[in-house]
Amino acid sequence: MRLILVEDDTLLGDAVQKHLSRSGFAVDWVQSGKDFSEAIKGHHYDFVILDLGLPDCDGEALLFQLQQRQRRVPVIVVTARGSVCDRIRLLDLGADDFLTKPYDLDELNARIRSVCRRQPSDDADAGASVHGPLTLYPLRLAATWQGKQIPLTHREFWVLDVLVRRKNQVLTRAQIEEALYGWGEEVESNAVEVYVHMLRRKICPDLIHTVRGVGYQMAPARMYDRNCNGPVSDVPSDACLECGRGRVPGELRETTHMLQNGIATVRNQEMRTRTGERNFETALPN
Repeated sequence: MRLILVEDDTLLGDAVQKHLSRSGFAVDWVQSGKDFSEAIKGHHYDFVILDLGLPDCDGEALLFQLQQRQRRVPVIVVTARGSVCDRIRLLDLGADDFLTKPYDLDELNARIRSVCRRQPSDDADAGASVHGPLTLYPLRLAATWQGKQIPLTHREFWVLDVLVRRKNQVLTRAQIEEALYGWGEEVESNAVEVYVHMLRRKICPDLIHTVRGVGYQMAPARMYDRNCNGPVSDVPSDACLECGRGRVPGELRETTHMLQNGIATVRNQEMRTRTGERNFETALPN
């Protein structure tokens, strides 16, 4: 899920961005109303966290602007105004929820989950995506294959989600990365390849089709092996789905070595990120 955070306070904005990124969200952070207006013109966002006290405009005007868009985007408003009248006005303007400063970062996470659960349907699995034996439940960040739940990390889930939602398209690595990472986040050169490899390993070798030189696409549902229950072999499958021919052994060894190095790199990056966040939180004033 890709969020945009609108917050002019540097210390708070940095802490919120790091906390939400650690929770598995892709977060873009802007510090003015002008930058926010430009961002939503060129990017697709699933959620907005909006501070009302911006230096160049009234946040309520941005809230009104969001309500005029054809595609409805959920909004949590952050404000220092805590009166009942203020809260009623914000809800009437279209806010889905609000937080009063100062607020707890875990509470922000909980409120995002709460807003996402609110659906017109009473079905707890409303919004599920189905592709053959694969079903994705975005509200629960859960995936099943032939009815069996598959344990996925947040980023593995969002890679799969963007591929399923756009299953009739071939997505480039850059397009997949945009769904995973916020601005300024360090992206390892082979991170997408690693996530695709892990999805094939956990679910099915023929799950995702590699279009050489272009990107990735979900394989047609009719081509899945119904006996594929996962987990599967550590060796990644880049077999040609149309002709059934795989790579020669030398290429398999080279690809396996590359993916093993990539997995180690991604794990090291996540460890450095968690260590940096702990150091940052320790340095925050009480």
